[in-house]
Amino acid sequence: MARDILVTGGATGIGLAVARHFAESGEKVVVTGRRQAPLEAAAAEIGARALVCDHTDPRAVARLQGELPDRLDVLVNNAGGNTDFDAEADEALGELEAFARDFRANLDANLLSAALTTRAVEGRLAAGGAVVSIGSIAADKGSGAYGAAKAGLASWNLGLARQVGARDITANLVAPGYIADTEFFRDKLTAERRDALVAATALGRPGAPGDIAGAVAFLASPAARDITAQVLHVNGGERGTR
Repeated sequence: MARDILVTGGATGIGLAVARHFAESGEKVVVTGRRQAPLEAAAAEIGARALVCDHTDPRAVARLQGELPDRLDVLVNNAGGNTDFDAEADEALGELEAFARDFRANLDANLLSAALTTRAVEGRLAAGGAVVSIGSIAADKGSGAYGAAKAGLASWNLGLARQVGARDITANLVAPGYIADTEFFRDKLTAERRDALVAATALGRPGAPGDIAGAVAFLASPAARDITAQVLHVNGGERGTR
């Protein structure tokens, strides 16, 4: 029987690859995002349902609740990104005010968005289901507010796994390294920086959105029912574990 799956931030990049993987496997997929045009284009391309939502906004997430199926089998918390790339100067703000604004923006986009969405749909997650959130290698590299937000996401997931585990629901993170062909760097990644990121891997190649989609699909599959409260690193060996 087809599962009902929600993929947040599913219009482009990793989110789109994840949604496409599930849709091509015959699952019923809902994708969300803030930008209506690319979201609807992506949904039409892969055969998913599109719902516009800003996952940092409690009122928007509350509206989303009324549009979702009564039962969800898989939640993929993908919405987020390094909001430092979008920060704009505001002469009316002092240095510390601007710092606090920009720091909070990363926390909202990458930590609050996942926690808020999960809280909204937790009651309709089915037994045997899964929550998979997208973390980042930045959580282990001291990468400013973005890294702190992704580290917080991993910590929050530990409590979530305990919370939903009694209902036979798993909760895990996939932590990508450098993934090419996404909007993450907003076209601001220099060739030199890209080469350095690739050279830092053991495999000598950039990751692809499909690599992350495969990892997410595994964690949401019957093969991973005894895996929960974990971080699955998908970074080409840039940072290893023992």
